[in-house]
Amino acid sequence: QVQLVESGGGLVQAGGSLRLSCAASGTSFSFSAMGWYRQAPGKQREWVAHITNSGNTNYADSVKGRFTISRDNAKNTMYLQMNSLKPDDTAVYYCYYNTITRYWGQGTQVTVSS
Repeated sequence: QVQLVESGGGLVQAGGSLRLSCAASGTSFSFSAMGWYRQAPGKQREWVAHITNSGNTNYADSVKGRFTISRDNAKNTMYLQMNSLKPDDTAVYYCYYNTITRYWGQGTQVTVSS
């Protein structure tokens, strides 16, 4: 059973930075693609970033140039470095892990104050 645990969320002022982590267990981590979604209050879940098992990355236009997704296969952990944060980035951030089934973490709250 794949388990994903996010951490690193919190409250930050606009312009600040946070680094989210997503630790995976119960799987051969290096074999699958992973990524992040976010959901702001009253809005639909929005895709943020994706990283393949070989390290290729893609980003939503809204975060391109500010967020960086990475993974450390030796630590079974994926990261999302978020810089130049804006109040619009406020959301619960969820990591996912792709196999035949998509697995989700429980989410971590990011709040950016203006």
